[in-house]
This record gives sequence, C-alpha cells and structure tokens, in this order.
Amino acid sequence: MRAIHQFLPTLDPGDAVGNHTLEAQRLLRGLGLESEVYTQTVHHSMLGRAQSFQKFTGGPDVAVLYHLAVGSVLADLVLSRPEPLVVDYHNITPAKFFDEWDPPILHAVEWGRAQMTALSTRCRLGIADSEFNRAELAANGYRPTAVAPILLDLESFDRELDEVELARLQRAKDGGGADWLFVGRVTPNKCQHDVVKAFAAHRRFHDPKARLHIVGGVASEPYAAALRAFVRKLGLNGCVSMTGPVSPGALAAHYRAADVYVCLSEHEGFCVPLLECMHFGVPIVAFGVTAVPETLADAGVCLPDKSPALVAAAVDRVLSDAALRSQLLTAGTVRLQDFTLERTRARFLEAMAPVLS
Repeated sequence: MRAIHQFLPTLDPGDAVGNHTLEAQRLLRGLGLESEVYTQTVHHSMLGRAQSFQKFTGGPDVAVLYHLAVGSVLADLVLSRPEPLVVDYHNITPAKFFDEWDPPILHAVEWGRAQMTALSTRCRLGIADSEFNRAELAANGYRPTAVAPILLDLESFDRELDEVELARLQRAKDGGGADWLFVGRVTPNKCQHDVVKAFAAHRRFHDPKARLHIVGGVASEPYAAALRAFVRKLGLNGCVSMTGPVSPGALAAHYRAADVYVCLSEHEGFCVPLLECMHFGVPIVAFGVTAVPETLADAGVCLPDKSPALVAAAVDRVLSDAALRSQLLTAGTVRLQDFTLERTRARFLEAMAPVLS
C-alpha cells in the first residue's frame, strides 16, 4: 500500500471527527504512507489542512478511508471509485429526532443512513469508534468490522486555556452556587431541554444559586429557538447561558470552572465530552443510553431514567458527598488511560491491519 487518503464532508475547527481525521493523517504519514485529506468544504481557519475532493486522482496501491457521520456527495463519490474502501463510522443520528424540528437535517441524516447501507456493498473494512457504532455497521452488512476509539489529543486543552474567560467564570462563583455544564451541538437528540428541566428542579430543591452553561454551536435553529423560549418561560435567563461556539481555550476554561457535567442526551455514538470531563476532573451525571455507558464505564453516575427530580438529586449527591466525588474522579483517571493517544493509535493501526497488509 502506497497511500491511504481520507475523505470527510467538512473540516471544521473543534470538531471531533475532523480532529480524529488529522490525527489519523499524522499516524499514517508516520508509517511512511502518503495521506491527504479531501473534503467538500473547509473552514477558513483550516485552509491548507485539506484539499478539494475534486483534486483526487487515485491510482494503484491507493486506499480510501471515508469518515461517515452524515449524508454527503462524497459518499457517492467514493462508492463509485475503484480503490479499496474503508469506512470509519462516527454514527448518524436517527431521523426521528428531527421529524418535528428541522426538515433539512432530517433529509441529511436519512440520506446518510441510505449511503451507509450502500457503502457496505464495496467496503473492504468497517471501523467504528465504539461497540455501539460497530453493531450498527454489522447490522447494515459490513464485514469485517472493528472498534477503534476516536483519536483525541486531550493534552491540547492544557496548552490553550483562556485565562481571561476562566477568571470571568470564577468571579461568578463569588456569590455561591454550583456550575452545571453541558458541551455539545444544540440539537434535539442532545436533549438540552431535559438538562434545563433538571437544572430548574435542582435550583428549586437544592441550590437556588446554581448556574448552567450550555456550550456549543447551534445545529438546529428551530430547536435552539424553542430552548431559549423554554429558558425564558422558566424564569432562568439570568442563570442559564447558551454560549454558541467557543474557542478551544474558552472550552477549557468552562471545564476548569465546572462543578458537575450533566448529559441527558438520547443518542450518542461515542460522546467525546465525557473524556474531556475526566481529563479536567469534572464529575459526570449522565443518562445511560446508546454509547454513553460504554464510554463512561464506572467513571460517572449513570442513570436509568432522566426525570428532573432524579437528575437533580443525583447532582446534589455528587456535589455534597466528598467521598463519592473522589471515587468518581479516581475512576475517571483510570478510565482515561484506555483513551490515551498511545493506546488509541495502536488500536487504530490494529483495526486497519487488513488494509495496511
């Protein structure tokens, strides 16, 4: 094999799939292989890190690694190409979450799931970053399949801390109250509205000075608008912030300032923020569905349901029970060792062995 070139629909800063792709490129080049990243769109801050898919020419001893997370014309392109194909599946959110919210996204995910089935017909290997995702590949006809966790450089956070933002967040603590945090795109499957419900219950019954930070860009504007209206209706405007997209340094500041991370998402293919919490020593309370229990293991409180009173009580227990908090943080440190770059690189190369050989 002379080259393994990667395709993904868009390369954006701070995107977990994009960062994984660039880490994979470094790893493949370190083996002496040619490896370019081809995309349909590139964020202006990432210019030079990827090329237009129209420049791809292929050739002998070249394989294609396609990152599948949404519908894209690139999937149709690689399906039509003769080169050996590997699909790296990062999960596609089921269409049901967008039925009542966002028709354009509904179309994109339905398209992506149709393409996932089509790609299986000529895919040499299916890789997934969780067992949850791998099972979906197998159910859609992929053979063989393997799990290779996402390649994630958590130490980059330590190099990019926004001290000004951290100071601002710390000043808000002077009046008391805990800081809740959720990180992720504002979109129906992430269920930020359920986090707001639980937060309202927590302020009413446990901590009337608590604050909630919802950090991440808007993927579904209709859902985001409804979420903002819900916050206003509950009278929580002064204590709930929706930041929109933030820099890596500002994100690190939010993790440093957080007292608890609350994830009530109903669909996650991996859930990278859980690892980021472990890195920063933030205790986790999460709804245990899809890939969340697999990623979290015993490094957080994993709930069987997400009724507001139950979530609020779990958060209060984590914040008030020093022994439990210490136990969770210790478990997080241990769990994080399974996702060091050294180990995930080794698992990625192990998964890719049928193609590399």
